[in-house]
Amino acid sequence: MGKRRRAAERRKSRPLVVGGLIAVVGVAGAFGVYSLLGGGAAADDGKAFRGVLKPAKTGPPSASEVRTTAAAFLTAWQQGQVAKASAVTDDSAAATQALTGYGKDAHITGVTLTRGTPSGASVPFSVKATVSYQGRSKPLAYDSKLTVVRRAKDGLPLVRWQPSVMHPDMAEGDRLVTGEAGTPPIKALDRDGGELTTAKYPSLGTVLDGLREKYGKKAGGKAGIELRIVRKAAAKGSQKVPDKTLVTLSEGTPGTVKTTLSPTLQAKAEQQVSQKDKASAVVMRPSTGEILAVANSSHGFNAAFQGSLAPGSTMKIVTSTLLFEKGLAHADKPHPCPKYVTYGGWKFQNDDKFEIKNGTFKASFAASCNTAFISQAEKLKNDDLTKIAQQIYGLSMNNWAIGVPSFDGAVPVQNAAQMAASLIGQGSVRMNPLNMASVVATAKTGVFHQPYLVSPSVDDRSLAKATRTMSASTQAQLKEVLQYTAAAGTAAKAMAGLGPDYGAKTGSAEVDGQEQPNGWFTAWKGDLAAAGVVQQGGHGGDSAGPIVASLLRAGS
Repeated sequence: MGKRRRAAERRKSRPLVVGGLIAVVGVAGAFGVYSLLGGGAAADDGKAFRGVLKPAKTGPPSASEVRTTAAAFLTAWQQGQVAKASAVTDDSAAATQALTGYGKDAHITGVTLTRGTPSGASVPFSVKATVSYQGRSKPLAYDSKLTVVRRAKDGLPLVRWQPSVMHPDMAEGDRLVTGEAGTPPIKALDRDGGELTTAKYPSLGTVLDGLREKYGKKAGGKAGIELRIVRKAAAKGSQKVPDKTLVTLSEGTPGTVKTTLSPTLQAKAEQQVSQKDKASAVVMRPSTGEILAVANSSHGFNAAFQGSLAPGSTMKIVTSTLLFEKGLAHADKPHPCPKYVTYGGWKFQNDDKFEIKNGTFKASFAASCNTAFISQAEKLKNDDLTKIAQQIYGLSMNNWAIGVPSFDGAVPVQNAAQMAASLIGQGSVRMNPLNMASVVATAKTGVFHQPYLVSPSVDDRSLAKATRTMSASTQAQLKEVLQYTAAAGTAAKAMAGLGPDYGAKTGSAEVDGQEQPNGWFTAWKGDLAAAGVVQQGGHGGDSAGPIVASLLRAGS
């Protein structure tokens, strides 16, 4: 009896193998799963299995793990050991393909990688190498970074693979290639005939890439030999991001493309956005649609033309057009501006919960009263705002042809609370400074002129057209509320001294996860219209307002 009891107890205490892993059975029958790590002390002291039984680590990688993992990856990459480097990433197949192409397709040799000081799980590093092709060689140098993550299934620290590890300007689907460029270079000129270069105007890198992509073959140039980032094919209905030249091994013969940019305003725009983080601005001429300046403080992405951000209260220009057209508001007539309005199950409020008692719509517009607009949602159809944006302002049709890639805004049909949020530039409405400069330009002239950077006469392309114009009464009221906002509303401080032929609207767009909203400002003075955004800038009048006002002053 005693022997049988002891045998049963031995059987109960044996480890249970689950899916190839050791699991220890607890007294209540539950079990915890542990990872089996090869080697270590257990193998050395003759235990029954080779491995050390340890719980899989969780949580962020330690500082030691970050340093060790980064060093292993960078060392293997530098030594050309692609398989070894890829094995230290969380996507070895993608890393193998990319790192193989780094040498085979990009013809990059003599790679030296220098690790910088980690910041949490992020590790910066510098790259120095040589690009060689058909007897020509040039040095390559840039900075990049990697991030160390912990694999969930076994806690192993690995480099998170993404194309930007190989080069910071690369995105998913991009390739590094050295050879004869697919597109000849271009010499871009401003409206006065001066050459546009990134040395003079740092913001214009993506613009110049876009001009080359579209006009290189048409401008009569001859391609050279370059190391470039070849972008992935664009999704249907969207514009391809231009290829980017990193190193020129032999110069091609450039063709010439003239733009509408003003050297004075471009220089001013560059100077203004450089004073803020993540700032973008556009200046255009309302009477023609010519783009006079475009600038971004971050040079890797043209947020001014291609950004997709909630425009906040600057969208109230479009919404006011809708309300005026439908007779739901009049600039000088009484209009409600309560502290709160509930619609679609959401409770909307004004900044600091203010209210205006017995005020006009003009007063509500100038104070940027949200509830003045939300209160009209119940009288609107779900597609009313979309139709006004498309038919009068030429937005959200994906048909602008400005000369380089651009995003034409998005005003999707919404319902319930999301429809109400769209009225104040939140919900799913998305814009950029180019779109909002066009909006205030259309409000000023009453007619939509599609913005353009290269004259349509250069390539006989067709510009987008609005399908109808706003009524004379609506335009008069729009100008009135915008002028009042510039003179006595939330835009008055920034616009001081620019009147009387002026108008403006401020905006602050809330973004999930941001402590401060994005600050927006759009305005016109005479035959100039401008818009700007400062991401996480707070109130638009304080952040983007001075940028836009400065540009209007410089062009006057």
